[in-house]
Amino acid sequence: MTANSGQSPLAPDWLEVPADLNALHEPLWAGGVARNDDGELTIEGLTVSELQRQYGTPLFVLSETDFRARARAFSDAFNDAFADICGGVDVYYAGKSFLCTSVVRWVEEEGLRLDTASGGELAVAFRAGIPGADVALHGNNKSDGEIHRALDMQLGRIVVDSLDELERVAAIAANRGDTARVMLRLTPGVHAHTHEFIATAHEDQKFGLSMAGDSTDQAGLSAAEEAVAAATGHASIELLGLHCHIGSQIFEPDGFALAAERLLDFLAAMQSKYSIVLPELDLGGGYGIAYTPVDTPRPAAEIAQAMAAVVRSKCAALGITAPRISIEPGRAIVGSTTFTLYEVGTLKTVRVDSPASAGAAAGHDGAGDVTHPRRYVSVDGGMSDNPRPVLYDADYSAILASRSSDAAPQLSRVVGKHCESGDIVVRDVYLPEDVAAGDLLAVPGTGAYCWALSSNYNYLARPGVIAVSDGSARLIVRGETEEDLLNRDMGV
Repeated sequence: MTANSGQSPLAPDWLEVPADLNALHEPLWAGGVARNDDGELTIEGLTVSELQRQYGTPLFVLSETDFRARARAFSDAFNDAFADICGGVDVYYAGKSFLCTSVVRWVEEEGLRLDTASGGELAVAFRAGIPGADVALHGNNKSDGEIHRALDMQLGRIVVDSLDELERVAAIAANRGDTARVMLRLTPGVHAHTHEFIATAHEDQKFGLSMAGDSTDQAGLSAAEEAVAAATGHASIELLGLHCHIGSQIFEPDGFALAAERLLDFLAAMQSKYSIVLPELDLGGGYGIAYTPVDTPRPAAEIAQAMAAVVRSKCAALGITAPRISIEPGRAIVGSTTFTLYEVGTLKTVRVDSPASAGAAAGHDGAGDVTHPRRYVSVDGGMSDNPRPVLYDADYSAILASRSSDAAPQLSRVVGKHCESGDIVVRDVYLPEDVAAGDLLAVPGTGAYCWALSSNYNYLARPGVIAVSDGSARLIVRGETEEDLLNRDMGV
């Protein structure tokens, strides 16, 4: 069997040969993305060749229309589901996924709030003009300057990550004569079914206060309870409630439900023991999106109803008034709004041992000479605009965007132009065998953690970001130039 006659032995089990290489798998793409009558990819009627001529490649192409629709979908779904429980939900957009002043304004206009995780992200929020009351500050190692800035902006919440940080926030606020509005980030011991580096609620990692009962505190308190006790003793701290986040790119609901139950148990116990009211509970997020055809993200309404059922039932069982709930959908708002547009450069095909024949060769039975073709398709970007495949072994998809093709499918690996063998954009994808230099490829699902993690490795300038709305495009982040890079070189 060859790559052109069916499934390649080199392909992962989940990757099927598409019945139609020109078809768009809808969950991967923003609304408004289609092929025109000439077979070219379009977004709200704008062709990718037109976008390349105007803005160059690589290029992040973001649908503002789709972004706003996804933001509204989460807000509406959770407000409806929790209306009878706590009057609604506060939805926080994860600034770390992709942030610029235009996005902050969309977030505010759609009634969402904003999560930040650094002084730089706070600076973007301030420049965009969003009220501080609608902004949260995360981070496991906030600087004194960042804490001062949070208090200057009168943030709605500072999410405290450790006992040490709690004392620092309390001292800075007291010295200023201010009160810091604080939530405590807890680790509920729930292991999310995701990559180890983006699972954040198990004990052995840098985030959060442990809820485990084997603390080294002499009173036998967990770190989480010790923080509650300490916070109630500081006049400069207004303890709003509890926060957790079990990870990212999660599809299964079990972890979210278990984390909610554990936090509600803890909240009820703390309110009873310390005679306090903790009015807010942030259940985090990390809801997954589709990067490949086998990914099955859950609709916002389905997630909301499932979470509401757990909170409603648990609060009734505990006999407590439900706290105000907040969530952080993360990449689920921005991830699928964007595709990255690349131009194809060099191509080459190599022969690779199939897994079966490689094992046979190791056994010296003479079967190790069975090889199969894998084509390398090089594009004009790479790990500098999308390091997620290198960092997390993340899988992506790609299509031929500048035209349609009736050519046979060929197993391909889309790679970048950096001096690294691991510079892979799409590890495994079937593309038409007639893909050639000068063609345009589009990689969907790049709205989250791609531009935000981008770099200047090999002195490549970071790409620009355009927003498309009402059939027109505009730059919302200008692409860098070589002059931008050289301006920081003090020897020039």
